[in-house]
Amino acid sequence: MAINPPVDATKTPEWAALQKHYDELQSEGISLKQWFDEDASRVDKLSFDAGDLHFDLSKNLIKPETLQLFANLAKAVKLDERTKAMYSGVHINNTEDRAVLHTALRRPVEDEGKFIVDGQDTVKDVRETLSRIYAFAEDVRSGKWTGITGRKIETVVNIGIGGSDLGPVMVYEALKPYADAGISARYISNIDPNDLAEKTKGLDPETTLFIIVSKTFTTLETLTNAREARTWLLEELKAAGAISGNDEAQTAEAIKKHFVAVSTNLEKVAEFGIDPNNAFGFWNWVGGRYSVDSAVGTSLAVVFGPARFEEFLHGFHEIDEYFANTPFEKNVVVLMGMLNVWYRNFFKVASHAVLPYDQYLHRFPAYLQQLTMESNGKSVRWDGTPVTSETGEIFWGEPGTNGQHAFYQLIHQGTQLIPADFIAFVNTPNPTKDGDQDVHELFLGNYFAQTKALAFGKTADEVRAEGTPEEIVPARVFTGNRPTTSIFGVALTPFAVGELIALYEHITFVEGTVWGLDSYDQWGVELGKQLAKQITPAISQDDDALAAQDASTQSLIKFYRANREF
Repeated sequence: MAINPPVDATKTPEWAALQKHYDELQSEGISLKQWFDEDASRVDKLSFDAGDLHFDLSKNLIKPETLQLFANLAKAVKLDERTKAMYSGVHINNTEDRAVLHTALRRPVEDEGKFIVDGQDTVKDVRETLSRIYAFAEDVRSGKWTGITGRKIETVVNIGIGGSDLGPVMVYEALKPYADAGISARYISNIDPNDLAEKTKGLDPETTLFIIVSKTFTTLETLTNAREARTWLLEELKAAGAISGNDEAQTAEAIKKHFVAVSTNLEKVAEFGIDPNNAFGFWNWVGGRYSVDSAVGTSLAVVFGPARFEEFLHGFHEIDEYFANTPFEKNVVVLMGMLNVWYRNFFKVASHAVLPYDQYLHRFPAYLQQLTMESNGKSVRWDGTPVTSETGEIFWGEPGTNGQHAFYQLIHQGTQLIPADFIAFVNTPNPTKDGDQDVHELFLGNYFAQTKALAFGKTADEVRAEGTPEEIVPARVFTGNRPTTSIFGVALTPFAVGELIALYEHITFVEGTVWGLDSYDQWGVELGKQLAKQITPAISQDDDALAAQDASTQSLIKFYRANREF
């Protein structure tokens, strides 16, 4: 399990050079307006293409020469070596002694036999699992697979949590225009009974298929919701006269027809009543938040079809190959990761906004919250030593233009510096006009305008020139120099969604490498789960368990006991 200790980036000459560069920029004064005026080729020098995505970094607080300093630091922390180690299956997840091979999930069939890890032909195994998922998806889509009464499945309900939910939900919402088989999806994750109640509301049990996503088939929230869903299904089928309440064989058949699993624990799957032949597995080298392109995405394969799912995987692979094979100085994935380090460690910013100008990507910021903050929200390095700099960022955001009427005020005129990624697409699946006005162009006008306003602002003299009363001039001044990255795609296709996910996966990896973090474990989520198991008995009946709690927890539980009405 032993791996080399991380390089302390802060002790390298390359870090010192970046610090000197930062100090010089502060001393001379950062002015994006001046930098654009002085360098007519600034945009060209700071623009990049990867796959079919276009990136403009020119509105960031960097000069073209900053890129070489970023590349030098990436080399100093041995990013190239760690990337090769990850791609080849070295156990870089140190605390769990696991390989980190989400890139194998999207390798083409031609790579079978080339990536043998711990005796496993990873690509061959992935492709075999995908073949089973695709066959199942086609059966459901065609109507060959039916519910207990022989009716075609119309709704797939995915039950999972964390990485077993956030990824599939986000992609489902992003690709809704590609749903072409008359099948919709719903996603249940929260153990709050309200989630299951709302997600099953209005469903026809005869045309509903549940997919239970839990690698170990022991996840508390998922299995609780799965059992509740099973109860709902059987009661609804009985009420409709579809099955008899006293026929155990019919009940068992109903469960097999309406439940499948994404799990490797076939014994637990069978105990639940699911046919183990209808369980699709994945491997311990796939972290939950990196798993949407594994069997965890089975609901997506059903709704959008195998061909679309393959396009999705191709998008991931395109960025995987670009990241691994492009020199750091020209590698926009590396440079975006280093930009985040630049802002976090040198400008001391705490948060990072992701602002998709596409309503279909409305769950993308939430997806990135787990990807980035669960990966890099850590204060010890991969060898167990304390970190030597600030780590992690608070990722957040909402789609434009909604966010403009909510929190953009803080980004434009607040006292915090908040770097932001703006994401948009040239084409829309729903072109419309308001009179002669192309509405998508009106929408994109906001996308372009916001990054311009953040970069260049508005001076007091410009405000006065508009005839503004002097007493409110200060309130209408925009300082500018608020950094943004523009990501512009051709269309929000399955390929593009795969590209975007892989982009941020590798950005997260770059940051983690600089900070010396194991970006692939998540011990921070464990303590609360353990304590919940201890505290739950105290809530309603166990006075000894109640007495064992701290004073605050006891007080809150007593309030609950005094006021519960059901």
